[in-house]
Amino acid sequence: MKVLFIAPLPDPVTGQSLACRVFLDELEKHHQVDVINIHKTSLKSGVMGGALGRVREVLGFVWQAWRRARHCDLVYFTISESVAGNLKDYLIYAVCAGRLPHMAIHLHGGAGMKVLLRDHPRLAALNRFFWRRMGAVILLGERQLPLLEGLPQRWREEHAHLVPNFAQDYLFRDTVEIEAKFASSGPLHLLYLSNLIPGKGHEELLAAYLGLSRAEQAQIQLDFAGAFESNAARDAFLARISAAPRITYHGVVGGSAKAQLLGQAHVFCLPTYYSYEGQPISILEAYASGCAVITTDHSGIFDVFTPGESGLQVQPRSAESIAAALRQCLADRAALLRQAHHNRQLAEERYRVATYNRRLLSVLSTLDATA
Repeated sequence: MKVLFIAPLPDPVTGQSLACRVFLDELEKHHQVDVINIHKTSLKSGVMGGALGRVREVLGFVWQAWRRARHCDLVYFTISESVAGNLKDYLIYAVCAGRLPHMAIHLHGGAGMKVLLRDHPRLAALNRFFWRRMGAVILLGERQLPLLEGLPQRWREEHAHLVPNFAQDYLFRDTVEIEAKFASSGPLHLLYLSNLIPGKGHEELLAAYLGLSRAEQAQIQLDFAGAFESNAARDAFLARISAAPRITYHGVVGGSAKAQLLGQAHVFCLPTYYSYEGQPISILEAYASGCAVITTDHSGIFDVFTPGESGLQVQPRSAESIAAALRQCLADRAALLRQAHHNRQLAEERYRVATYNRRLLSVLSTLDATA
């Protein structure tokens, strides 16, 4: 088949762009693929990502979609959650009108779409108008299914597909490695690995750590890694951690540096309330690496996370809740090891790249216009 692939690809690296890159690499092994890379150069979300020049880029994407869609057998398209992004999606739907029965749309977020459908009835109606004409709608998990309310039940049963995210193979650690890091008598390694942008919870995590006693801080090595929205945000963060000897900012990491940070971490912390959160790949990466996890009940996280079994739940926007969780981690490392083993096994069973790619290829096979 010839597939038109409309999605953001790295750089910058986000959970969505990584997922798109991983699937594109697999898709190109099986089909002829025409790519429209709708990436943004900024991590900012919302109205044009803060850049009016994005308007020209979006019109360019729409023009390319109109020109190329007529020559493809099916379309794979990852959709947006902001109002501006949603308007861009409508334009692409419109120019691909003849291909909608052979289009799969993939929502990598969830929280933002929920707000959009709730707060903008006219946009909600337009979304449902187009969605019910799609060949497939791909969601990350059951917590996203309410987004399809208002669409016929039979349509949902036939056209809605749940495909959870993944952890890349190189991040998986074996039992011996996990046992060894928890047997160490050194400090508890606590890792935040995600973009350091508003809503992701890094500020609350830092405040929680700085609110611990000196004796408690001395028992924790806190590592941050990821990109900032701006140099000013990065500089302000670095100033806050400059006097804390057990806090390290590692910048943007990938490959072996990323694997090393995850591999040595006992606990992964992502206390997110991010407006466009879906099902963070970073949590599944932590599972594969043998980490217990501290996170929030936000968007689709609890489709893959069970409090007590996978780690500890904290409240959004609450440094006090995170501090209490950190003290609990220090008091019971045996529980952390049990959670780490549980998470590693769960990642093996459910969140391998091969499983993710196989499920998506299966969805696209149902849309084959040449069959």
